Amino acid sequence: QVQLVESGGGLVQAGGSLRLSCKASGIIYSINDMGWYRQAPGKQRELVAAITRGGGTNYADSVKGRFTISRDNAKNTVNLQMNTLKPEDTAVYYCNAKGLGSRLTVFDAWGQGTLVTVSS
Repeated sequence: QVQLVESGGGLVQAGGSLRLSCKASGIIYSINDMGWYRQAPGKQRELVAAITRGGGTNYADSVKGRFTISRDNAKNTVNLQMNTLKPEDTAVYYCNAKGLGSRLTVFDAWGQGTLVTVSS
């Protein structure tokens, strides 16, 4: 019903920056919440940042002050600006979107993931 595609991952040196982007497509009536999650090898997937349709945000304590989440409702996109990256930020980052799709049914969609590697 709804597909998400992430982009922007890559290799960066500690202290550097990356910008992740996610585009939602398909039969979409509205998107309520969008967010970024990450998962490192041997660790649980965790919420990095989330944003509501109205612009309210929530961040993991570990990224507050360094990461900024934003969205464009007209384009069905969400971005994550990642600054002052640390080696512990290394993970696969996943985009998530929740909303209403075909015939106003609820969807909870995930992207395929994009790898972020921060070298020391």
